[in-house]
Amino acid sequence: MDLPRIFTIRESGHRIHNPLTPVKLAALGEALHLAPGTRVLDLASGSGEMLCTWARDLGFTGTGVDISTLFTEQARARAAELGVADRVEFVHGDASCHVADQPVDLATCVGATWIGNGVAGTAELLSRSLRPGGLMLIGEPYWRLTPPDEETAKACNATGIADFLRLPDLIEQFQDLGYDVVEMMLADQDSWDRYAAAQWLTMRRWLDLNPDDELAPEVREQLSTEPARYVSRTREYLGWGVFALMKR
Repeated sequence: MDLPRIFTIRESGHRIHNPLTPVKLAALGEALHLAPGTRVLDLASGSGEMLCTWARDLGFTGTGVDISTLFTEQARARAAELGVADRVEFVHGDASCHVADQPVDLATCVGATWIGNGVAGTAELLSRSLRPGGLMLIGEPYWRLTPPDEETAKACNATGIADFLRLPDLIEQFQDLGYDVVEMMLADQDSWDRYAAAQWLTMRRWLDLNPDDELAPEVREQLSTEPARYVSRTREYLGWGVFALMKR
């Protein structure tokens, strides 16, 4: 049980596996106005940067669950580095079926709604762990501009235009599911650059160290094509944000 290796190669140098910068991530935590001691469940927690830094800066406690062995190891190391290993734990496991033993104050899935087969299923999954009146965070892509054709959408790592909504329609979807949208933090093109472009340096350095690896041709192909694809497609068409929700 693990992520495909190509993904962990691309993002092995990332602390945040989505297009939020550390500044935006910190600002989001502050914007929620939650008390020290807030209990968090973070599904698909990646390398644990959100949970670890919020434990350090805001006094939160909690658990992160991720399917990647590498990212789980990185999260545990980050918790130790920041001195919060006594307040947070990271579990290697399938986030798509994980429910907290006790209700939490904040349930999150920031950028991996595939664990619930989409926004609706992920909201339902998170709600199983959330106390009444608690707060939910969902990170999700949306179209900044609707792609002109399916080929353009696929170049943005979608299977088609129907994969994502425009931002007003995404907000409406949350509302139709019975949630009030009470806060949000949106990526901008600069933070997208920091997420996407950092992968290119990681891939190049990996190739230099692993020229004979079985995945080297695939990594070389991606590094050769992704900068142009990114600046002409993803950067122009795809947005991304984290949305704070409360059940009505």
